Amino acid sequence: MSKITFIGAGSSVFAKNVLGDCMMTPALQGFELALFDIDPVRLSESETMLNHIKNTSGSSCVIKSYADRKEALRGAKYVVNAIQVGGYDPCTITDFEVPKKYGLRQTIADTVGIGGIFRNLRTIPVMLDFAKDMQEVCPDALFLNYTNPMAVLTNVMNTHGGIQTVGLCHSVQVCVRDLFKNLGMDTEGVKSKIAGINHMAWLLEVSKDGVDLYPEIKRRAREKQQEKHHDMVRLEMMLKFGYYITESSEHNAEYHPYFIKRNYPELIDRFNIPLDEYPRRCVNQIENWNKRRDELVHNPELQHNRTHEYASYIFEAIETNVPFKIGGNVMNTGLITNLPREACVEVPCLVDRSGVTPTYVGDLPPQCAALNRTNINTQLLTIEAAITKKREHIYHAAMLDPHTAAELSMDDIVAMCDDLIEAHGDWLPKYN
Repeated sequence: MSKITFIGAGSSVFAKNVLGDCMMTPALQGFELALFDIDPVRLSESETMLNHIKNTSGSSCVIKSYADRKEALRGAKYVVNAIQVGGYDPCTITDFEVPKKYGLRQTIADTVGIGGIFRNLRTIPVMLDFAKDMQEVCPDALFLNYTNPMAVLTNVMNTHGGIQTVGLCHSVQVCVRDLFKNLGMDTEGVKSKIAGINHMAWLLEVSKDGVDLYPEIKRRAREKQQEKHHDMVRLEMMLKFGYYITESSEHNAEYHPYFIKRNYPELIDRFNIPLDEYPRRCVNQIENWNKRRDELVHNPELQHNRTHEYASYIFEAIETNVPFKIGGNVMNTGLITNLPREACVEVPCLVDRSGVTPTYVGDLPPQCAALNRTNINTQLLTIEAAITKKREHIYHAAMLDPHTAAELSMDDIVAMCDDLIEAHGDWLPKYN
């Protein structure tokens, strides 16, 4: 029996989407859906919920929970990762509150920036443990990473874990749809091409019937910027740098040195930037789960419709050899020629029985590549810190981060890193 293993299966809503999709896919009938999570209560809830979907859908997939991670992975053909190491409390709180003491404010803190660096440092050792288990019990499995920080974790699994990994993010899937909705444009018949790095990939081409739509997009964007709205940072970046970015404005506000600035507090209001947005989301998510638990877990009539999550479509394409196109995070094996080969990039990929095959992009526009490299610098130094266990590389990663470097002196950056290391305690390995 073929097996799909879901690590972090206590993420019940996401497990419902990914594994519910698998149960709706004819080519995946008869698969074992193996569940693992370190929280036995949430694991049990997800198992119950998925069995309800199995019963209402008539799927022949087998749902099975595991207390032992290695056994959950044993013999898997596909592995889906959706973990969050350290959770909201204590680790996300730490990522936000310690930098605040230094006057450094954040919005999401899960990709780069000081919060992204420390999320990586506590997650990489866990991911490498997964890789070690997989090398023993399912070395040929395809690993789908949904966990942030996407670029770094996908990079580490490929280069240091030795596991075939593709990173999957929603931002590419919804980029054109959300932009056009915000500007009151119709997406029917629109062609697009997107490439760059995760959360900072670029809408390189967007056209309809051979006509470039960027002039009209920018005309509407200039009008839109006269009023307050939720996507002001991205439209401003597009108007200044020429291309629209895949990930949301709240994310991109902290990827660049231009928006969250103590000496220009008026920018927060001008660009409608939601400081401390991720902690708010975490609190709301916890409250919402408590309300939705009965609806999802204790509802024998629970039904599921296949979503647009990539996972089941990737598995289906491999099983049936019917090609499917995704936006995937993969190693830069010469795919984007003006970004470092050591980087993880986000490019169009073709999926079929051969697996995930990335497509060649060539050079990005020089200004787009330059902005990507500012974030890649921090990503690569964070990996260096995690692999060598040298504390100095944590400092280097933080000093090279665009937002952090724009706000703090080098001495303050070092002191803040030391405070974060101490506050994280056993959530981090020891650094020399």
